[in-house]
Amino acid sequence: MIEGYGGRAAFVSENYGESKLAKRFGVKRYPAIFVDDVLVATPNDFGFYGKGEGGETKSGGRYAPIRDAASQERFRADLTRMIDQILAGHKDAARAQAAPAKAGEVAAFPAVRITDLDGKVLTRKDLAGRVVLVEFWATWCPPCRGALTWLGDLKKRYGDRVAVITIAIESEEAGIRQRAAELKVPFTWVKSTPEIGRAFGDVSAVPTLLVFDRQGRTAGIYFGAPANLHQEAETKLASVLK
Repeated sequence: MIEGYGGRAAFVSENYGESKLAKRFGVKRYPAIFVDDVLVATPNDFGFYGKGEGGETKSGGRYAPIRDAASQERFRADLTRMIDQILAGHKDAARAQAAPAKAGEVAAFPAVRITDLDGKVLTRKDLAGRVVLVEFWATWCPPCRGALTWLGDLKKRYGDRVAVITIAIESEEAGIRQRAAELKVPFTWVKSTPEIGRAFGDVSAVPTLLVFDRQGRTAGIYFGAPANLHQEAETKLASVLK
C-alpha cells in the first residue's frame, strides 16, 4: 500500500518499548499504528475480548479479526484516508477522526446517542444528577452473568440514585433480551454500535465497568471480574453518592 504513494510515504517499524511515539501516547501494548504523530489505530482496534462458552476466541475492535478480508479492507481504507489527509496538509482533521482515548480514559460520560432495545433514546441530560454505572458485557461471557446479577442487587439497593446502562458487545439481541428477562431489573439494555464503542474508548475486554459521578465525570473503571471487584467498586460508589 505504501508503495502506491511513490515515495511520499514510508513505513517504519518500531519496538513499542523503545518508541518515542508509543511513550508519548502511553501505548504499552502492540500493535499501534501512527501516521506521522497521529495515532490512528490502538491495540484495542485489533484486540481480543476473551473466550466464548464453547472455548472459542471472541474478538472485538474495529479490525478484529484481522485475518478476515473485510477487516483488512476496513483497516486499509481507514489508513489510506489518514495518509491522504496528512499529505494534503489536513493533520488536524486526521487527528479528529483518529483513534479514541484508551479504554477507561474518557474524562466524562460521552456525548453519544444511546438507544435501548425498545427504541428509547438516552442522553447525558437524562442522566443529570445521578451516578451512572456503565457495564460492557457479552452474552457469551460467563463472568458477565455474575457481574450483571451483582449490578442488579446494587440497583435494587440504591434505586433511582443510580442509573445502570448495560452495553452488550458482539451479542445477538435475542440473547440480550433473554438476560434482561431473567434479571428483571430496570437497567437500560443496549446493543453496542461502533459509535457507542468508540465514544467510551473502544473497551476491549468484558466485563468492564465504568463509574460516572453526579456531574458526569469518570470516577472509576474496573476491568474483568477480580475477587476484589465488588468491594472496590462499592466503596467508590458509596463515595460518589455522598
